[in-house]
Amino acid sequence: MRHKINSLPFIKRLRNSISFYLLKRILPVLHPITTDSPLIRIGPQGDGGYLVPDDLEGIQACFSPGVSSISGFELECANRGMDVFLADASVESPEHEHPRFHFVKNFIGDATRGNFITMDDWMHESIDEETGDLILQMDIEGWEYKALNAISEKNMNKFRIIIIEFHGLDYLLGYKINTFRRILKNHSCVHIHPNNCSEPTMIGDVPIPRMMEFTFYRNDRIKSKKYQSTFPHSLDRDCTSNPTFILPEYWYRKP
Repeated sequence: MRHKINSLPFIKRLRNSISFYLLKRILPVLHPITTDSPLIRIGPQGDGGYLVPDDLEGIQACFSPGVSSISGFELECANRGMDVFLADASVESPEHEHPRFHFVKNFIGDATRGNFITMDDWMHESIDEETGDLILQMDIEGWEYKALNAISEKNMNKFRIIIIEFHGLDYLLGYKINTFRRILKNHSCVHIHPNNCSEPTMIGDVPIPRMMEFTFYRNDRIKSKKYQSTFPHSLDRDCTSNPTFILPEYWYRKP
């Protein structure tokens, strides 16, 4: 008589092994670098604040899909003279009001239908073709992969700085790796910060963060660079009151 095998643990182990294999393939090009523009913190001292290169002069607009209940980052961008375009169908309005805020009640996705709109369509409706450099801050609960895989390369390259909270890093698939490759075609990673809202997934004795905040910087703005080797950054702040989770060493280049 055959023994009945519970396939769920096996499927989970297989899924984790595939994810870790894909992660190891993309990691070398994701190791953060330092540049001539030091990192500064924009936004609150907690969730919703991000580290970006100190190269904001001349950026004309900020696109911020995923408003939720915090808009301190966007408010600071507006106070620096940027037009700020916000999108989120789950809220009625941003936390703050500002004359430079332009809010649409839409989710961002890979097609324009229902209450979803693509990045390309949203940008086309919001700015002129002649608009200069932009900054993107995206936190859309896992839709970031499909949304960025659908954006045109031309529009991707309009962003001098890109800040994204990537979700589901403990379960990587090919389309997620493709998102990183698309960004890295013309941008470099300059910072990674784990979100400590949940425990990492353990694959063997290796902790895999489930979600992390990444900052990318367009390569034409980078004159010199070297790999970062010290984490956390002095300006990093925990996203929640949970215990601090420090970026695992395999995510950056050791000296």
